[in-house]
Amino acid sequence: QVQLVESGGGLVQPGGSLSLSCAASGSIFSSYAMGWYRQAPGKVRELVATITSGGRTNYADSVKGRFTISRDNAKRTVYLHLNSLKPEDTAVYYCNAGFYRDSYYPYNYWGQGTQVTVSS
Repeated sequence: QVQLVESGGGLVQPGGSLSLSCAASGSIFSSYAMGWYRQAPGKVRELVATITSGGRTNYADSVKGRFTISRDNAKRTVYLHLNSLKPEDTAVYYCNAGFYRDSYYPYNYWGQGTQVTVSS
């Protein structure tokens, strides 16, 4: 079992930056791959970025070069740094614990989400 709590969302102007955090408790954090998803109103939840237990990262094309995922296993925390934000990045952002094979597979461990709004 893993419990996840996101923080760091807010309102930011286009071109601005935000940093999201996801604190984990429960099971062995370092053994999980971690992912950040987002869901905009009326849209399906989409995978934004992932990081393996070994630190290898992967990004959706829509955020590549703008977002950075990282993790600190000692702090049991995964981060998502959002730069050059666009209005279309507006969504609720969720972190997830999962595993990696040929791609990322989510376990049913989700945080409550944090709202990111990009607007002038």
